[in-house]
Amino acid sequence: MATTAEYGLGPHTFPRGWFMIAESSEIADKPVPLHYFGREFVAYRGESGRVYLVDAYCPHMRIHIGRNTTSYIVKDGEQIQSESIRCPGHGWRFGPDGKVDDIPYSTHGMPKAACIKTFPVVERAGCIWMWHDAEGGQPDFDLPQFSEWDSEEQGWVRWRIDHLGTLPIHPQEIVDNIVDAAHFIPVHGSRDIVYFENEFADHIAIQRFGAGHRTLVSESGDVLVTDTHYTGPGILQCRMEGQHPSLMMVAHTPVEDGEVRVWFGLFVKVGDERADAAGVSMARSYQDTSLDAFAQDFEVWQHKEPALSIMQIPDDGPFHKERIWYRQFYNPRDKAADIQRRVNGVHTTIDKRPGAKSKAA
Repeated sequence: MATTAEYGLGPHTFPRGWFMIAESSEIADKPVPLHYFGREFVAYRGESGRVYLVDAYCPHMRIHIGRNTTSYIVKDGEQIQSESIRCPGHGWRFGPDGKVDDIPYSTHGMPKAACIKTFPVVERAGCIWMWHDAEGGQPDFDLPQFSEWDSEEQGWVRWRIDHLGTLPIHPQEIVDNIVDAAHFIPVHGSRDIVYFENEFADHIAIQRFGAGHRTLVSESGDVLVTDTHYTGPGILQCRMEGQHPSLMMVAHTPVEDGEVRVWFGLFVKVGDERADAAGVSMARSYQDTSLDAFAQDFEVWQHKEPALSIMQIPDDGPFHKERIWYRQFYNPRDKAADIQRRVNGVHTTIDKRPGAKSKAA
């Protein structure tokens, strides 16, 4: 395990951006303790159905709001009331803005300083996403729409979220994959790579790739075309045009400095109208196959040493550009534009399409 400081990424230990923290079904009628970014949080769903995320510790006596099963406040089902949440220790209740709105035994009102920190969260596509920013700022780029989630009538099957657990590596090692041209043949069984290029566009990193594949295309001469991009540092989407149009999601979120939690999902289009049971079964089978392909990366990451520097050759892909791009999320946001200007643009590693010349990045 290596740390942010060892990679020289910037002054912030954890990156700025949108990150997955739970599947929607995990946040129900009770507070849920979560641990990310080296700290404790509590997520809860108000009576309206909206999800909130707060600091885990009550400012009164630093009691953990979410890790309790024996307090009568918890046993009696009084911990969540309307959109507010009560501490199980003394019953202090905090509204969705983090301000205390009830102290049951107080005869002197409520102190204005009694607040718990709240964090921006969005529930979308069956997942809970939080905005993390060491500077405490509001989001400076948008969470992806994941519009396929609401396109079931057009033949898209919603993804199943696969929980892949944690990896004892820094997320830098995962993000490196977006520019790793050379691993596709030995790891994934790609064949006859036609093109591989990267583009950096501010907070987005893109990979465009076309090649044959052992399992994800139906005929030996077919080309699997993928368009992969990171939106910020923690959300990867890969659009694939193979046997079935699909959109893969890989989300990773720092747990500690040098440890990440990972999830996988796949939307699959099985026709032009809502899928029947056979279509859903086929989509699940396709997701299983895609997960097997991703597991090839996962196993490599699970057992590798930190690559604090890369012995790069020109045919590898633009690791040096990607690592500069990634630094923007570990530095104050007022430095992001300068970092982006250093790398923005298209960087081609392989191009065997008619009329094109292959260029080293």
